[in-house]
Amino acid sequence: MPDQNRTVYSTEWGRMCPKCGKPINDCVCKSPRKISGDGVVRLERQSKGRKGKPVTLIRGVTLADDELKLLLRELKQICGSGGTLKDDVLEIQGDHRDRLAEILKKKGFKIKIVGG
Repeated sequence: MPDQNRTVYSTEWGRMCPKCGKPINDCVCKSPRKISGDGVVRLERQSKGRKGKPVTLIRGVTLADDELKLLLRELKQICGSGGTLKDDVLEIQGDHRDRLAEILKKKGFKIKIVGG
């Protein structure tokens, strides 16, 4: 349980990063992460564990965290629904696979719709 007892402020260093525990200026979390994948963005409809309500999952988007958040915001606005970012997977409420496929193709991504 050391994650629960991390220092968030030090009188010597100032604000501390809650993820890596280093001072904000020396934080390694905000450094560019290595992006892996096959270059194909997969769109999937899922309703399991959501009381029957569909959610569109977007996996394989090879962007940095900040760019992922901006893309998610844009896609939510276009679809007119809510959504979230969990473990590099974009979740948009509702079944918007066809609409999202068109948008992402225009942005230059290779798209594959998974499942039926």
